Amino acid sequence: MSVNFEELDFRPTPMGVLSLRRRRSLTSGGDIYEIKLGDEFLMSSAFTTAEIELGRLGLAACGRTDLDVVVGGLGLGYTAQAVLENPGVRSLVVVDALAEVIEWHAQGLLPLGKQLTGDPRCRLVNGDFFAMSDSTEGFDPDAPRRRFDAVLVDIDHSPRNLLHPRHAALYAPEGLGRLASHLIPGGVFALWSNDPPDEGFQSALAGAFAASDSHVVTFDNSFGDHTASNTIYIGVKADVPIRKATAEAAPSTN
Repeated sequence: MSVNFEELDFRPTPMGVLSLRRRRSLTSGGDIYEIKLGDEFLMSSAFTTAEIELGRLGLAACGRTDLDVVVGGLGLGYTAQAVLENPGVRSLVVVDALAEVIEWHAQGLLPLGKQLTGDPRCRLVNGDFFAMSDSTEGFDPDAPRRRFDAVLVDIDHSPRNLLHPRHAALYAPEGLGRLASHLIPGGVFALWSNDPPDEGFQSALAGAFAASDSHVVTFDNSFGDHTASNTIYIGVKADVPIRKATAEAAPSTN
């Protein structure tokens, strides 16, 4: 049995002080793992329903097998785990800007670490997801310009509540268009958000993808007094390139 509270690691990073904590739940008696950046909670194993649904809903929208997938944001690993549980997944690249989080998984300090690092389909990559999305080289350092069936993202709190201001470009129409360039035709972009559906972002998503939708995922807040909810956005790239109309004049009949 674990102690009631334990700080497993504590690291200074360029983004701030990063800490990994484990505490015992007073209601269930089980262990809860938490990652904090400074005074801000980045993630908690007490609430994983929507992170799991990000993986499930994103891959369900693909509608095929032999999938090559990117997950932006490793965190505690629940989205990556949901992806690997799908038998149709051929490969998974997980991109995270914090080498310390990848190291915690590799060391087995987090419950899903051995499962993720032991799966031959899964590769954990230390990198800037936003810079990769904006570049022509894409998300796989070993295979530049590689395209994927799905890109699933859980990094910022929402398209408006960002961990860093420079992340904002991804959620604009041009940024979404650049991300879509890393998908094969019919590929899927899915995004986790802590906020309710955002009309402005839904409009940007609809402009960048052939089809788009949002799903509200509800779950118990663990205190028993009410449910909480997150949002999963889905965008599907067109199966064939969209031909833009030209302004050419009709040929003369004279």
